Amino acid sequence: MTEATAMQNRHEFVLFFDVTNGNPNGDPDAGNMPRLDPETNQGLVSDVALKRKVRNYVSLARPDMPGFEIYMSEGMALNRQHRKAWNAIMPEVTKDESFKTLPKDEDKARALTRWMCTNFWDIRTFGAVMTTSVNSGQVRGPVQFSFARSVEPVLPLEIAITRMAATTEADAESKGGRTMGRKHIVPYGLYRMHGYISAPLASHPVKGTGFSESDLELLLEALTGMFDHDRSAARGEMATRKLIVFRHESALGNARAQDLFDRVTVQRAYQGSAHPIGSAAIDNWPPARAWGDYQVLIDRDAVPAGIEIIER
Repeated sequence: MTEATAMQNRHEFVLFFDVTNGNPNGDPDAGNMPRLDPETNQGLVSDVALKRKVRNYVSLARPDMPGFEIYMSEGMALNRQHRKAWNAIMPEVTKDESFKTLPKDEDKARALTRWMCTNFWDIRTFGAVMTTSVNSGQVRGPVQFSFARSVEPVLPLEIAITRMAATTEADAESKGGRTMGRKHIVPYGLYRMHGYISAPLASHPVKGTGFSESDLELLLEALTGMFDHDRSAARGEMATRKLIVFRHESALGNARAQDLFDRVTVQRAYQGSAHPIGSAAIDNWPPARAWGDYQVLIDRDAVPAGIEIIER
């Protein structure tokens, strides 16, 4: 990647996705129950869970393509990934002790980190700390996700399930072949996530990762299609419902991110009526159980100069 091909425009985006009868992101500290904000009972999905889904999509969409390897791959030792850069940039280095620190030659040290950015899509996108016993430096990624939060409180359910097959012969004899289990679901939840894309962190001649316009297009493609390749019984039905992108004319930006996000609001809809979430008018409405129970509104009046709004 070169500075000339790196992205030159700042972006923000709002992603809406929903879950039906599934667990969008279990909390291992709470028996794998769906993550919740205990003060509001709004559901949460971590940023790293969403990044995992994006990585998985990219690995399917660009299999074995140079420049689109995935650094954070299941079962992969990170030191092995780092050693690829050393083998390419400094093949003469063979002693294990020499790998622990970056070369004193700044050009070679930068070349190691840039090789990682050029070859691994998720490093180019999200950044990485590669200062392990095989040191390839660290880089701050231009793309960052927030936690996703449900637009209304959710009520997780614990469902009892039975299994006809036992694990051991002793269990089969003592329990008649049946064993009991539990699974946690959210009957329905609509989640909202914010994303930020920094042009300077993509295009800076030293600190930039080289994240390009084509990388951006792949990221947006992944955000819209990632749940279609992440099906499981535990996750129920999950789908991206709307992606709203704010593209700035400049690298530093033409408006504050929070002001742009405030232009996107959600209302409850029922029998032809729609009201803001939290309004007393919806107190007696049945709980939301489908995407059609909401309306997403975008305020396009007096949009700041230099801002383009793109819906996907």
